[in-house]
Amino acid sequence: MKQFKNLFFVSLILLCWLFISCKTTKVPEGWSLVWKENFNQKKNFDSKVWSKIPRGKSDWNNYMTDFDSCYAMREGKLVLRGIVNQVQPNDTAPYLTGGVYTKGKKAFINGRIEICAKLNAAKGAWPAIWMLPEKAAWPSGGEIDIMEMIGGTIRTDETNEENQSNKVVYATPHFYYANGDADKDGSYSPYALGRSIGMDDDFNDEYHIFGINWSEDRIEWYLDGEIYSTIEYDQSDARIRALQACFNKPQYIQMNLATGGNWAKNAGDHLADDNTEFVIDWVRYYQNDEQKASSDDYYSDSPVMKGIKNISMMEG
Repeated sequence: MKQFKNLFFVSLILLCWLFISCKTTKVPEGWSLVWKENFNQKKNFDSKVWSKIPRGKSDWNNYMTDFDSCYAMREGKLVLRGIVNQVQPNDTAPYLTGGVYTKGKKAFINGRIEICAKLNAAKGAWPAIWMLPEKAAWPSGGEIDIMEMIGGTIRTDETNEENQSNKVVYATPHFYYANGDADKDGSYSPYALGRSIGMDDDFNDEYHIFGINWSEDRIEWYLDGEIYSTIEYDQSDARIRALQACFNKPQYIQMNLATGGNWAKNAGDHLADDNTEFVIDWVRYYQNDEQKASSDDYYSDSPVMKGIKNISMMEG
């Protein structure tokens, strides 16, 4: 009987762990771990790798702040928060949100990039994991949106607007294609090549692993190890040739929480009350032999940059 109780107790701990941390995905044979970030720091994230994202004029960064209340290190995880601005009287932004990136500090090209994260639900909350060009202007350097979710309400006194839902995440490539820039914003409309995936359960119920497999001949997006979107570099398609030309340069990783704007819509009245958080457990970067050879070839042919000029990105 004692042995049964012990087994039950261990099983209960393992079950609970699935809800407070990430399930691991089996890495296929032939892959190697190149770099990882476990966010095990006690007080602050590693400033040698990550920086807080400054405020900008786009929907995704117009409420960004370096205010400490929007950032936390908690039990080996990075926490990015969205709050109603009742704490910064000289700041006219109605909301404040947190975000980090590796810009100017660490870049990635060709590999399997995975992020274990939990997306807490709230109306208009907009957690995103994406990659942007390190040494090229947008959109000619490409943008890989690994994951975006437009959060939905968990309250009975609010109504969701358009895409607001806690059950759907989006994967989108942005790139320059001269013949397809219908809205004249400098990038090809993402709807033709973007994809989404839905769940019966809310994404905020537990942690999930969001990732891409980025190679010379394709990009794959996957959720918890299952591929749900693939773009193969078909040389007979002019759009795909344009995409490939954009995604042959190193990019940095960006993880941020945003709210409001044309896509995320109204954040409602309970952003802080609903414990709006984007919690990141870890980030991992793998390469197989082919991807390593490709990245080695790129860097062997590229000059070493001593400084990187900041570029303002107006759309994303």
